[in-house]
Amino acid sequence: KNTQSIYTINSPPTAPKIQDEVLMSIAEKVKNFAVVYLVDIEEVPDFNGMYELYDPCSTMFFYRNKHIMVDLGTGNNNKINWALVDKQEMIDIIETVYRGARKGRGLVVSPKDYSTKYQY
Repeated sequence: KNTQSIYTINSPPTAPKIQDEVLMSIAEKVKNFAVVYLVDIEEVPDFNGMYELYDPCSTMFFYRNKHIMVDLGTGNNNKINWALVDKQEMIDIIETVYRGARKGRGLVVSPKDYSTKYQY
């Protein structure tokens, strides 16, 4: 079974656990092509430097142990570093990553552009 791994970095205890809840709620829907792992970067600090894991919330994608980057329009293609609360949007991104990774792509373009996500 060719599945991708999705790692989300647990937020500090004081920060909202929105992203973790979204990912856990869609885990059953994406189980045929993705596995969700929640990782506490304080307990498992091995990749903190390599992947610049310092944000309260980071979601990364891997396929066959290879990091898959996603162009979200934000300039940071390595990870999603905010809580993506829309479950369908997350499912769409996971499907896009899976389809691209299966074709050997190391970078896929998100179905939605998030470049204006935090405009003031």
